[in-house]
Amino acid sequence: MAFTDFNSIAQVQEAFKIKYTESEYIQYADIEPSQAFLEEFEFSQRHINVFSSEASRCENVIYPVLRDVYKNYVEWFALWSHELISYDEDLSGTPDYLISTKSELGKTVPGTPIIIVVEAKRNDFIKGWGQCLAELVAVQKINDDDKRTVYGIVTDGEFWQFGKLDGNQFTRNETALTISDLKKVFGAIGYLMDASLPK
Repeated sequence: MAFTDFNSIAQVQEAFKIKYTESEYIQYADIEPSQAFLEEFEFSQRHINVFSSEASRCENVIYPVLRDVYKNYVEWFALWSHELISYDEDLSGTPDYLISTKSELGKTVPGTPIIIVVEAKRNDFIKGWGQCLAELVAVQKINDDDKRTVYGIVTDGEFWQFGKLDGNQFTRNETALTISDLKKVFGAIGYLMDASLPK
């Protein structure tokens, strides 16, 4: 199965014996959007229908947000767009975005995947989370380390939801954020990166 064949969290739970819970675990790193980002984002919102299509949401909202947060962590992590990952025939596909550790081999090879970002196609967060959780299971198996927490974000550009996988325990954050609160969105993504820094 490809990641996109998973239609819900429950489907992934049943396939891989994953437990589910919800809690308010997200904290907020002290990260501000850069001035350059704010100017470009304001320009896009004023002149472009940024939510008119999936491609527009990705190009004008989701990727620019991830890239601007990532600039604060470029020393440790790598940001990937539509990079194939595969564990086996049941767990393979192409996440919309992926954040990994930096590889010793350079920027052409992903390191250890730590954060998966899925764009909620047609604003379908139920299917989006099914796909994201399947990708988190794959990442956990690829890393061969179920003690390392891996993180997922599902977003349509406007709403941002967060989850994490520890061993066989998936936890979804109770509060979803909206792009109108940019500082919180940036802070939440920064928190995931902070939590993934080398100890």
